[in-house]
Amino acid sequence: MAYGKAEEIIVVRKWKVEKYMEQIYVQTEDLSVGYHKKVLLSDIALKVNKGEILVLIGPNGAGKSTIIKNIIREMNPIGGNIYVKGRKISDFTSKEYAKTMSVVLTEKIKTEMMTCRDVVAMGRYPYTNYFGRLTKEDEVIVNESLKKVSALDIAENDFSQISDGQRQRIMLARAICQKPEVIVLDEPTSFLDIRHKIELLDILQEMAVKDNVAVIVSLHEIELAAKIADYVMCVGADGKIEFGRPEKIFTDDRISSLYGLIHGTYNCMYGSTELKKPEGTPKVFVAGGAGTGVFIYRELQRLGIAFRAGILYENDCDFPVAKALASEVITEKMFEPIGKDTFEAACRKIDESDYVIDTGCPVGQMNAMLKDVLEYAAEKKKIILKKPDIDTLKSLFTGE
Repeated sequence: MAYGKAEEIIVVRKWKVEKYMEQIYVQTEDLSVGYHKKVLLSDIALKVNKGEILVLIGPNGAGKSTIIKNIIREMNPIGGNIYVKGRKISDFTSKEYAKTMSVVLTEKIKTEMMTCRDVVAMGRYPYTNYFGRLTKEDEVIVNESLKKVSALDIAENDFSQISDGQRQRIMLARAICQKPEVIVLDEPTSFLDIRHKIELLDILQEMAVKDNVAVIVSLHEIELAAKIADYVMCVGADGKIEFGRPEKIFTDDRISSLYGLIHGTYNCMYGSTELKKPEGTPKVFVAGGAGTGVFIYRELQRLGIAFRAGILYENDCDFPVAKALASEVITEKMFEPIGKDTFEAACRKIDESDYVIDTGCPVGQMNAMLKDVLEYAAEKKKIILKKPDIDTLKSLFTGE
């Protein structure tokens, strides 16, 4: 059949829309959720495509788990709809939904006389016959799932006797064993040590990238969310919801507002949290840079000693911590040598200080005047501490 140019454009556009819709695994429409017909969150609009990871973040009690429980059909929406592959989730049979979506919750399941292997094998039951008998292929998938979460060594252990961290890995293996198109996880990093947190995120990324699985996961650790998410949904305690790309969502101001940070700061670029800066008039000047000042800044904060820092470039790895903890930071523009005005500003702050700490920052052509700053401090008979250790700082400032 021959098409005119306009008709060809319409056909192509229709094909592109259909292909795009095929990619969307989960999406909501005017969704409202809550308890006992009382709306907790409304106008929830999210979508997750094939091979993408959506991360839900927000303070405790904001409603992240409530959204997830509606997606997995553990709760019914108060209003609106949830679609999986273009179908309302209410249209799926239980078996169809189990083949489509696997779930990992933090809630403990009750088992009696079941090994870890038995629990993982439960992930194959949507594919078995009436008697629930596993085939050889099913057994292979069970073993592969256990291996993927580094749990083959506990496969024959009693599930009820293993640790919380091991339990979480087994539940993830069970979800993997289902060979899902969508995997939903509610705070899966709970109870996991840093090694297994990293392994879990690596597994989720692999499922998204290699297996084209859509992943929906709630996390408490913002720094992990920023590293794994394709899209982020912020769920605020005030019911406000924001959805977008990580680079739009993860800003210092937004995260501080979302979690109501008062006694500290969070740096989205570095994924670092710093406690409240010391109060009082600063009598210490820290001459640092190139990462040499971070531990000094934090030790002074622990000791409750107010301090100033400088001279730092705003792209220096010391800068975010200094900005969070120091009473004042003397800075220079990026990619420019330290100028006379900046040098003089640092000297004025040294005049107001009793102690100067030299962190041992390497000096080159751009920051050559940092050496002059230290020489100025010596001329003014300031007490200079060169790369002091923690014991020295404690002894000097607390008398311990």
